Amino acid sequence: EAARLLDGYRQQIDELDIRILDILNDRTRIVEKIGAVKREAALPVYEPKREDAVYQNVLGHNKGPLSEGAVRRLFERIIDEMRTLQRERNKKENGQ
Repeated sequence: EAARLLDGYRQQIDELDIRILDILNDRTRIVEKIGAVKREAALPVYEPKREDAVYQNVLGHNKGPLSEGAVRRLFERIIDEMRTLQRERNKKENGQ
């Protein structure tokens, strides 16, 4: 019984993981567009006010069970990876 339940839950997790990955890739495609605009306008990759707005948005919509700290840490990681992507793209565009 336990093995059957665990298999079912794990299958649900696997399906959710694929959905999360798809959403992260959608987000990344938009970040790439933002990066292109920033490059053309010579704007910095790092925008603390925008990052604060992202945190406020997600924390304001969090209904749990994830804690506020967990949500913040997850989005810190996502934002960090997006910044890294923009910086790598900038280096590539500048021939470095």
